[in-house]
Amino acid sequence: MQIIKKYFPNLTPTQLHQLEQLLPLYREWNEKINVISRKDVANFYERHVLHSLSIAKVIQFEKGEKIVDIGTGGGFPGIPLAILFPESFFILSDSISKKILVVNEVVNALSLQNVEAITCRAESIQQDVDYVVTRAVAPMKDIIFWSKKMHAKKIIALKGGDLKEELEGIKKNIRIYDLKDQFEEDFFETKKIVVCS
Repeated sequence: MQIIKKYFPNLTPTQLHQLEQLLPLYREWNEKINVISRKDVANFYERHVLHSLSIAKVIQFEKGEKIVDIGTGGGFPGIPLAILFPESFFILSDSISKKILVVNEVVNALSLQNVEAITCRAESIQQDVDYVVTRAVAPMKDIIFWSKKMHAKKIIALKGGDLKEELEGIKKNIRIYDLKDQFEEDFFETKKIVVCS
């Protein structure tokens, strides 16, 4: 948790309490349903929570805005972002129902009122949202295609490595943020946020 406090020093006591509960909850659920890799549990706050929250370094979600997290897996980046932005509404979607089961259990344990978790494929979501967020789910072209019916003003994707080939031929406005400019830990050396509008 120290790493979270280091980069997000202004969290409320409620937010800190909710974030502190994440590790024991995911430890417990990971024993039953593998939602995060075993080796990542030791670096949980750096590789899952801080990585998810890094989106807040480039975009601040406003009160009442609706954000859909496609391919949320165990709830990343959606759950940490929902804790950070309690006045925004988050829809966490994944096509694998057992992952959504874990998301619902974590959401209930934390009493998060601003999250809805749904089992479905990204392309079948047909409601209007303000943002689409995603983490290492699919190539950017696919994410853009799946997001068409959602009419989001921006797609925000957590990515890693060389993106030149992946972003080639995309006709939309693309901005890339290097996370090594925000965080000093080695994990973030090759990590990026791609914002597509």
